[in-house]
Amino acid sequence: MNLRRCFVFRQLLFLLIAALITPSGLAASGQESITLRGGSVLPGTILGVTPQGIQLQTSGGNTSTVSFALVEKVTMDPPPEFTAAQTAYGNGDMKVALKNATAVVRTFRGLPTEWAQQALLLLGDIYTAMKQYPQAAAVYADFKKVYPGAPGDNVSVAMAQMDIAHEDYEAAGKKLDDSGILAAALKKRNLSKTDAALYGRAFYISGQIKEHAQDFQGALEDYLRTVAIFPGDRLAAANAQERADALCKDHGISVP
Repeated sequence: MNLRRCFVFRQLLFLLIAALITPSGLAASGQESITLRGGSVLPGTILGVTPQGIQLQTSGGNTSTVSFALVEKVTMDPPPEFTAAQTAYGNGDMKVALKNATAVVRTFRGLPTEWAQQALLLLGDIYTAMKQYPQAAAVYADFKKVYPGAPGDNVSVAMAQMDIAHEDYEAAGKKLDDSGILAAALKKRNLSKTDAALYGRAFYISGQIKEHAQDFQGALEDYLRTVAIFPGDRLAAANAQERADALCKDHGISVP
């Protein structure tokens, strides 16, 4: 009976997803360009990133490097390897995810786009899932160096995830508390897919912390938030679903 109540509650929460999550707003045209700080737009094909700047190939075949200091915005859809890495990570295929994420980071590390930032974070998450913790920590440190202006919540959640892997629940909880991400998530509306994935990971971590402290009711609620309200990270959602079902079965927990 408790499992049935859990299932019904999850189905009701799924109805909220369409109202809470909107597309991230990536350009669909495929047109690549660099907008300079003065407002000029340089169309072309973005080949990659070097320490000196962004490599741009014009329609005439000429290649130049545009200094980061001159760049206001970059318009470029994510390469197929990025989507492949996300899909493989969500399916638990870390070998394929690592191959594709590494390819993206190797070419576009430092590109001022949301997907390039997410690719670097994803690489760290993949290393964490593979229990290669020194590599994961190095990637997260590199993220803070390469994208110093990026919101800190991504790294806070990533580092809390590493704490959980080391069974340091107190440290993980402190990182979530200091970031304020859980309270902020419940107040947000019209989330991007990226934010929904981030919040889903945060609530999955929170659920693990509460379950470890034997707050099974609180853990169930956080797991179901990941599953139904913030399911952007497929791996976190699948793991949260598994833990929620286990709580209902093993501890007789029901949704209030």
